[in-house]
Amino acid sequence: MNASESPSPSPLAPSRMDLLLVELLRSRRTAALGTLDEAGNPAVSMTPYALDPAGPDLIILVSGLAAHTRQLMTHPQASALVCSAEDGADSVHALARATLQVRARHPDPGSEDARAALALYVARHPTGEMLASLPDFTVMRLQVISARQIAGFGAARSVEGSRLAELLQESDIHSS
Repeated sequence: MNASESPSPSPLAPSRMDLLLVELLRSRRTAALGTLDEAGNPAVSMTPYALDPAGPDLIILVSGLAAHTRQLMTHPQASALVCSAEDGADSVHALARATLQVRARHPDPGSEDARAALALYVARHPTGEMLASLPDFTVMRLQVISARQIAGFGAARSVEGSRLAELLQESDIHSS
């Protein structure tokens, strides 16, 4: 290795960017969800989410009455933006954020998968339990295919969904 090359991080030692990405996804509770409407036009809505580290999936609670639910059923490929808070930021241009390319999957109501996803969601958002009891609300999994992480000026990268799953699992092990 020459002097200009840096060693790649070991799987046991996540990089600074790895740690920032995991922290961002775990600390935030909402995402901007980008979907396609019936005419193929972009539409954005805010959605609370829970993170399933085994996926990695974002778990959302959806209503059959919501436009984004119909849009995800028609066009399951979507995007979710998770962004750090503006409070106290020196520059909003340098806010940490991750744009996740996702694929929506609607577990069969009453299935083990739906119950597990709902348990994760309610653990993160206890008030969601009341909504989930209404007949038109169900959970949806947004499987992360890839992420584009911005951690400030000059700190940007792409991360595959499989690598994000590894990072989440590793951080669970290290925080236990």
